[in-house]
Amino acid sequence: MENPFSDEYFMKKALQEAELAFEKGEIPVGALIVVDNKIIARTHNLTELLNDVTAHAEMQAITSAANFLGGKYLTGCTLYVTLEPCQMCAGALYWSQISKVVFGASDENRGFEKMGTQLHPKTNVVRGVLAEEASELMKRFFANKRK
Repeated sequence: MENPFSDEYFMKKALQEAELAFEKGEIPVGALIVVDNKIIARTHNLTELLNDVTAHAEMQAITSAANFLGGKYLTGCTLYVTLEPCQMCAGALYWSQISKVVFGASDENRGFEKMGTQLHPKTNVVRGVLAEEASELMKRFFANKRK
């Protein structure tokens, strides 16, 4: 039997979070953290609402998951995020020792890979899951901002 809890399944959930951010006027990035096919953290960018440049979706998810687990390390967990993490978020992911990062759209300007930042050596990275959907949401957001 095929596992219904695929990377695409969870990325669709992250895209739902990105849509919530879009509706709130936040840059539409959604993230969730999963362990054993269970979502333990679900969030989106909150930088405008909290007036906090560090309130990226990934940072919110890391904090929420660590609180849920009762510890600072996220070994055995997977982050699903609609946009490639920035250098700041990649640093936090490195220290969390998260096991897997799955992202949708690449960030050619501010993504951690473009910036040369490394994740933890044991972290598996999967790129481009539902990238087109994530990219289109970002394009729509910034097109609306320019109006």
